[in-house]
Amino acid sequence: MPVFRRRKGSRPRMLPELDDAALGQVRRRVETCWDRGSLDTAVMALLKDVLGEVGDDWDRKAHRLRVLAGSAGRALPSIWREHNPRNPDALLLHAWSDLLQAGQEGSSIDLDATRATCRLAAELVPADPTPWTLHLATLRLQRRPSSELSGIWREIKARDPWNREAHLQALGYLSPDECGSSGQVLELLDSVRSAMPPNAPAVGLELAALVRSHQRDMGPGGMVALGAGEFWRRHDAVTVLDHAAHYWPGQGFLRHAQALADLNLLAYALIKATRPGEAASVLRATGGMAAPWPWNAEGEPLERFSHYYARARETD
Repeated sequence: MPVFRRRKGSRPRMLPELDDAALGQVRRRVETCWDRGSLDTAVMALLKDVLGEVGDDWDRKAHRLRVLAGSAGRALPSIWREHNPRNPDALLLHAWSDLLQAGQEGSSIDLDATRATCRLAAELVPADPTPWTLHLATLRLQRRPSSELSGIWREIKARDPWNREAHLQALGYLSPDECGSSGQVLELLDSVRSAMPPNAPAVGLELAALVRSHQRDMGPGGMVALGAGEFWRRHDAVTVLDHAAHYWPGQGFLRHAQALADLNLLAYALIKATRPGEAASVLRATGGMAAPWPWNAEGEPLERFSHYYARARETD
């Protein structure tokens, strides 16, 4: 499986698949089919292969499903499911497409039907945490009560304790912007901090929580924003940044599917913390591969990334 590597001379670019070249090839074929409004058997075979070859790497499976759902529109996942009604990957792609559509204003997606799709996929592949992760995501979209979350969370943790997508969905659900509070976010972080392996797929959870909190503080303006510079000098923030800046950029340390996205997150946080030397090292480790978040909080993401990446390259 692809793992990020330093690429000297790389121009900044933003690809939804990041460094997953096999996924990128299928994504481009899918987008061509979407333009034509059809799905031929060759492309269905490519979808089956690119999702099936990951085996029990559930983290990479979630990454590939997310990218393909974002590229396939609404019709193509429905067509693939119609042709393969008991293929769990076809069901999961359809469910993920539902989620993306349901998040748009004026959507008429029936999320009860999406949960039924997830339950069927879970029956077909009992070891896979992805159906439960998507179920969690539907609860988040509908702001359902936390009593419905706990059972789903247990199912996920029993199958893949450090699933990146599931932890980020839980972080979003528990945030004060959605269904929870700052206290509940801290409880989530406390529950995983001591047990999580240092290079687990969900290793960026605490940093993601810090960046979201920082951006939330910056959003309203006024006195909250004026004091945001102190945010990154807090003990908890310094501890997280010190650890991540020391370990994450090392080649081969982060090996999960969205390692490059987590490096983008770390570079952004180091810039906000006024640690330019470390930020430059992390940016160089990305090889010029940008991720939309968190750069999109300040404008066009590739433009913002490119600005800082160019400055980092000047120090080579």
